[in-house]
Amino acid sequence: MQTLTRAAASLGLATLAIAAGFIGAFAAVDYPTRAVRIVIGFGPGSAADTLSRVVGQKLNLKFGQQFVVEGRTGAGSNLAAEFVARSPKDGYTLLMGSVANTINASISKLNFDFDKDLAPIAPVATVPVILVANPSTGIRSVADLIAAAKAKPEPMLFGSAGVGSALHVYGELLKVNAGIKMTHVPYPGSAQALTDLLAGRISVMFSPAPTVLAQIQSGKLIGVAATRSGLLPNLPTMADAGYKGFDAGLWFGMLAPAGTPREIVDKLSVGVNEALKMDDVIQTLRKQGSAPLGGTPDAFSGYIKNEIAQWARVAQTAGLKK
Repeated sequence: MQTLTRAAASLGLATLAIAAGFIGAFAAVDYPTRAVRIVIGFGPGSAADTLSRVVGQKLNLKFGQQFVVEGRTGAGSNLAAEFVARSPKDGYTLLMGSVANTINASISKLNFDFDKDLAPIAPVATVPVILVANPSTGIRSVADLIAAAKAKPEPMLFGSAGVGSALHVYGELLKVNAGIKMTHVPYPGSAQALTDLLAGRISVMFSPAPTVLAQIQSGKLIGVAATRSGLLPNLPTMADAGYKGFDAGLWFGMLAPAGTPREIVDKLSVGVNEALKMDDVIQTLRKQGSAPLGGTPDAFSGYIKNEIAQWARVAQTAGLKK
């Protein structure tokens, strides 16, 4: 009798597993039947905002439902990531994650596990970073910046898109490598930091290229150095200036809450990858200095694990590892 009871229990569990699989499959067939949120951790005008809108527009067309961008700024995108991680596992709340999330996962104690509590869908794009300065500072090169920082009695102010963002880590890394004093001023996003940089309230910042290219070309900002060559004529890289470890740039990718039916994750992954192959999307990203990525959920999962390990090493060098 006991054997029969165990067998019945096993059969019941197997039946539940099969039923769950069918439910996931049926959900994927109908999905989406209503609007989908793409949550970002940075403000309007940020690279995350721009990419989400470009990709979201194509998903609108493919699935016949609105993909609405929603900002939840704060804590270097951790608030947005935690919100999505704790959302229903139905594919209607997504995250445009970024390198900031893997940095924070490597240096901070979070209320959630970025690697385990979110399901990767597809990497979207890489975005180069440019070190920019207000023209009034007289800074035209990395050497100028270092000389100015050493000459000032008080630390030079540098802005970023928040504590733990790649832009913050780059600033701290430059401080350590160059042996200079700079004070970090965090903002909810790059756009807000840019406002203060243009006003002269901060002197320099590392910024996503799309946020500052127009200001450099118009002469409102000075492009000091970039993480990648070829963005603008005569703009050197950080490596050209003698500083290594700044070539990673930024990446962005779409994720869902862990436990979202794999059929829905795969359906979204196909949609994102198709969007990134469209000529108008490629041209839009290239105008901003960005490059489309794309890939499978499993490949993106491996990429995230590698990123967490890599940024842990960089943060250790920059003196940010806790």
